[in-house]
Parts: sequence; C-alpha cells; structure tokens
Amino acid sequence: MEVILKEDVNKLGHRGDVVKVADGYGRNYLLPGKLAMEATPANKAVIEQMKASAIRKSASEKGGAEELAAKLNELVLTFERKTGENDHLFGSVTSQDIAHALEVEGYKVDRRKIHLEEPLKSIGEFHVPIRLHREVSAHVQVNIKSDAPERSAEEAAVADDSVFKSTYTGELDDNRD
Repeated sequence: MEVILKEDVNKLGHRGDVVKVADGYGRNYLLPGKLAMEATPANKAVIEQMKASAIRKSASEKGGAEELAAKLNELVLTFERKTGENDHLFGSVTSQDIAHALEVEGYKVDRRKIHLEEPLKSIGEFHVPIRLHREVSAHVQVNIKSDAPERSAEEAAVADDSVFKSTYTGELDDNRD
C-alpha cells in the first residue's frame, strides 16, 4: 500500500513523503491516526501544496524550537528523593517527572521528546537530551539530591556505635546447635 505521510513518523519518513507500507500498518495505524493518507492520483496532486506548506511550517517550528532550546540549555531542574545506601534512590526520576517539572517552570514539552536511556536512579548531576525538532536538540541539567538531612561524619559514627551497643549484650547463647 502506498501512502502519503501527513506527519513525521519515526523510522518511516518525513511529512510529505510517499512511502510503501504493509496494508495492515497503513489501514490500522497510519490512516486512522491521521498520520497519512492514501496515495491516489488526486492526493498526489495535493501533495505538492502540502510540501510547500510543510516547508513553511517546519521552518517556523524550527525557529520556535531553537528559541526554546536556548532557554532549556540554561535551565537546571532539581529533584529531591529518598535515598538508601550508596546514594541509590528509592524509585527513580523518569522522563514524565522531568516533563512535569518543565511544565511547572512554564515550558510545555512532550515527555516522548525527552530521551532518557533509562530512568535516573542515583544522586548526582545529569544532562538530559530533549529533541524539540528533528534538527534541534536541547540539554537540560537535572540535579538529584537526597531529601535526608546531611549528617556529619562524627554524628554518623556516634549513631552507628550506639546501635551496636544497644544490640550486643555480650552474652553467648549456649543453646545453639
């Protein structure tokens, strides 16, 4: 089945391209989702108008994406999470968390444009790529901190020592096998 793409589709093509796809993929996904239309002779004539408008639309989207990328590159997002041993998080920071934090800051970014290989699961500073347009990407700095109050090394040693003393009685259990 030949279709004309109305929108960019990953691993298939860009807006305005005429591509050949499996019948089921076209009928069940592309056509109902308004991502493509059938490549009939009448639609092929319309494609030239669509390409011209797509070029104008892409140029304006790219301009807006470049402005947004400049703002996002300077942005620092901070998350406080509960941590366990070795500064490992209970849970994680996901692309959805980052998208929500961006929305709170006043930037509307779809979570699918935030490219995390896997959720962030440790304390630290990370640079997360965001693909705003096929030619424009931004990087947001994400800082993850522990929500536990910092203890000094001396307080930690005293606390650990007192736990040891309270659990150890010094008596041996003679009934062990």
